Amino acid sequence: MPDAIAPLTPRPDVIEFLLARRSRPAKTLVAPAPDHAALRQLLTAALRVPDHGKLEPWRLIVLEGAALPRLGALTAEIGTELGLDADKLTKARAMFDAAPLMVAVVASPKPSEKIPEVEQTLSAGAVCLALVNAGLAAGWGANWLTGWMATDRAWLSDGLKLTPDEWVAGFIVLGTETIVPSDRPRPNLSAVTDWVNE
Repeated sequence: MPDAIAPLTPRPDVIEFLLARRSRPAKTLVAPAPDHAALRQLLTAALRVPDHGKLEPWRLIVLEGAALPRLGALTAEIGTELGLDADKLTKARAMFDAAPLMVAVVASPKPSEKIPEVEQTLSAGAVCLALVNAGLAAGWGANWLTGWMATDRAWLSDGLKLTPDEWVAGFIVLGTETIVPSDRPRPNLSAVTDWVNE
């Protein structure tokens, strides 16, 4: 890891990657997943995000091994109590049961008179995208998921032991891709961009 910030120089390879990046569908990802050494590098890269006030309003929970089926079972239990549609519940449970590795990016806002919570939330979202992009750049399949579990208080408390002010900004699934997906329709730049010069 570099000790100093390098001067800015054009990186066309990075621009090319960003222009072509495509999340891999989580249900197509299988083992192997990044080992701990590889994952530490991805997590380190993911934390290099804008963080106004250096509050670190997020934290990471790596979910692997028995933790994933445990959370799948909890999803089924709580989802049944909530009366969720059977198909929706099956899909939510499979998100954990089928994942080779998952990182929960926890939004953990900090009290601040200067930094509004919305900025802290956006920083947590930036961690999610940075981790997906780091995974893809390293050759792993990666996907950012949420679902009702990300904000359900009982699930968050029982499953991840989160505090009452915390929630999950994203469940990032990492693994080996089995299918190269086709690209999906992308936004029309002209339709979503205004150029203001006065």
